[in-house]
Order: sequence, then C-alpha cells, then structure tokens
Amino acid sequence: MGFGSYDESEQKDQDAGDVDDNDGVSVHENTHDGDISFESDASQDELLDQLDEMK
Repeated sequence: MGFGSYDESEQKDQDAGDVDDNDGVSVHENTHDGDISFESDASQDELLDQLDEMK
C-alpha cells in the first residue's frame, strides 16, 4: 500500500529537450569588483556617537 497513486504514463515520457540554458540563474550576474569610497563632514567621534545611538 502506497502513500498515493499516480499515473506512471505521466512520468514515463518527460522530455527535457525544450529546456533553454539561457533561462537559468547566473550566479555572477551581479558580481562587482572594485572599491567604494565616500566623504563625510562628520568627525570620527560624531560617527561613533551616531553608531552608539543606533545600537
């Protein structure tokens, strides 16, 4: 006795020939190499105080 029944004919003839390789997910699509920089008028102490407030 099984957990359910299914029609084996539905399982038999699955054709994977219609699969397009371009439909897959590219894991490198949003890969970025480089540097980031920013400038701020705030001093290091001011930035640390803001960080403490956020915590």
